Amino acid sequence: MMNIEKDIKEEVKKAENKFPEYNSYHEGFAILYEEVDELWDNVKGKGISIQEHYDEAKQIACTAIRYMKMCKRMYEKK
Repeated sequence: MMNIEKDIKEEVKKAENKFPEYNSYHEGFAILYEEVDELWDNVKGKGISIQEHYDEAKQIACTAIRYMKMCKRMYEKK
């Protein structure tokens, strides 16, 4: 079963344990763009399961949340 909030929270936690924080807006944007591009590839493809679409969307949400956390961190440094 798909539990959106739980799935995103777990994805963020997994990504934060595996990858460092974004160092710049450019880096965060590049990663977000890559994730969106992967979803676009799925949309154009044939035979892609609903789960694969869901997982790509989950990675986009995760990346966006991590980008927001970077913005907050940079704001708080001011």
